Amino acid sequence: MKSFLSLLALPLLAAAYTPKHDGPHPGSDGKFTLKAPGITAKFIAYSAAITNLVVLDRNGVERDIILGYDNASLYPVDPNHPDYGAVPGRYANRIANHNYVLDGERYYTEANDGNGTLHSGLNGWSRRTWNVTKVTDNSITFSIRDESNSSMGMPGLVIGTVTHTLDAKSWSTKLEGVAVTHKTPIMLTTHPYWNLDAFNNPKTDLILNHTLSLPFGKRMIGIDPTTQSTGGLPSVPKGSVNDFWSAPKQLGASSGAAAWVGNCGSAFNCSGYNNQWIVDREAADADKPVATLSSDFTGIKWDLYTDQPGVVVYSCFWMGGANELKASQKGPATNGFVRSNGCVAVEPQDWIDGINHPEWNRTSHQIFSPDTKPFVSNIQYKFSTF
Repeated sequence: MKSFLSLLALPLLAAAYTPKHDGPHPGSDGKFTLKAPGITAKFIAYSAAITNLVVLDRNGVERDIILGYDNASLYPVDPNHPDYGAVPGRYANRIANHNYVLDGERYYTEANDGNGTLHSGLNGWSRRTWNVTKVTDNSITFSIRDESNSSMGMPGLVIGTVTHTLDAKSWSTKLEGVAVTHKTPIMLTTHPYWNLDAFNNPKTDLILNHTLSLPFGKRMIGIDPTTQSTGGLPSVPKGSVNDFWSAPKQLGASSGAAAWVGNCGSAFNCSGYNNQWIVDREAADADKPVATLSSDFTGIKWDLYTDQPGVVVYSCFWMGGANELKASQKGPATNGFVRSNGCVAVEPQDWIDGINHPEWNRTSHQIFSPDTKPFVSNIQYKFSTF
């Protein structure tokens, strides 16, 4: 049945591509390939997603360090739907208790994450095929027309645009959302899953040996046992499980701590991370990276630059071995599938569920109308080796 659905998905992916340019066309794998010095990446119209990102390790070996599928037609029909490389919207991440109030009116969103809403429900932007509006050798632009209530509880027409650009050892994304007819929530991000070993480390297929730094992450969005926001903004004590600000540390460094189990949802005994750190920085630090991730095995490192005031880190606890790896990633320590803690997703974005917490003063950055400026987010990863 799955292969039949995959065949049906191919025309869907192709229909979103209208050749209005002289740039590259999708290859036989259904993906657009972009290149710049020291980096190659592939993209598809479904969820405006990045599917491959290849850089050189310290020994000059090419490594595909992004999770995804070799077969582009699997993305729309994958029942697991991990949002691989996607652009979630129109309101990314969680809405507690699947509702919010806007100008005195209560809106109910789809409860697809327990009693909460995740990535605007089952018809969010990461579950739709976008239009390809422009392609060059090193950039691609996708657009989406999101009609009112296409995602339950999201009023008014919104036009979204995403431009991915490669430069020398760099991947940048600009995200824009314009509220055309009605005041509405808009919050966008990118959703790449990383394994900087490209699953080729002979000793492990997990990312617990990756080193993370969050130099401005001294506070977090508080969560309840089901990972819904509480409204709290707890400080991160030095030396705690969630401390990546006092010094870089490996993602698995705190796995022996009592707080490790349940840190990302005590109701589910979620171990590791599925949390948002607030980026508290002065204007003088605006040009500094908000996160750094590195692998001692490959020597690959990225620095994350963004204008967003928060970073979500998810260490893939819920990956249960159902998502097959790409052929190039089936290294000696893998069983051919992504295991729990086999990847880490990183999502730069505004504060989760800010639309339900006006006391945070984030609503002007998350609620937009025809009378406001559009939503704009800039995200850049710079790659190097050590």
